Amino acid sequence: MIKMTVRGIALDPITNMPIIILKDADDKRALPIWVGIFEANAIALELEKISTPRPMTHDLIKNILDGLGASVQQVVVNDLKDNTFFAVIEINVNGNVVNVDSRPSDAIALALRVNAPIFVVEKVVTRAKSIEVSEEKEESDRWREWLENLKPEDFGKYKM
Repeated sequence: MIKMTVRGIALDPITNMPIIILKDADDKRALPIWVGIFEANAIALELEKISTPRPMTHDLIKNILDGLGASVQQVVVNDLKDNTFFAVIEINVNGNVVNVDSRPSDAIALALRVNAPIFVVEKVVTRAKSIEVSEEKEESDRWREWLENLKPEDFGKYKM
């Protein structure tokens, strides 16, 4: 497994959909995960440490886990099927580990709130490299070039 961190949120230059960019510690591998606008907003709020007047869904989950004395050990992006990413949230409940199926966006949003590590299974990174973003080769090549040249300063603050 590869430990990764959220390096930012970008917009897909072709579809204008939000993308969560995960990168390893050495900046050698990146994993873009397309998410919906609400999921991106939940992650952006935590990245920017913006508090809301009432608990959002991921804050509620954190509060429930805290109230039950449970803790998130880690989240793992563990599969990629038909261009859909899968994840699990590993929760420690009284010494027992419970794996909860999750969308990666929800797992990441929760991990950020509880300071849990984020891991990606090697096969997911390998499979993600083969995803065709577009049917047209020119657009696909343009997308790959954009992603390969992505730098931290390219991440902006987007209104979600």
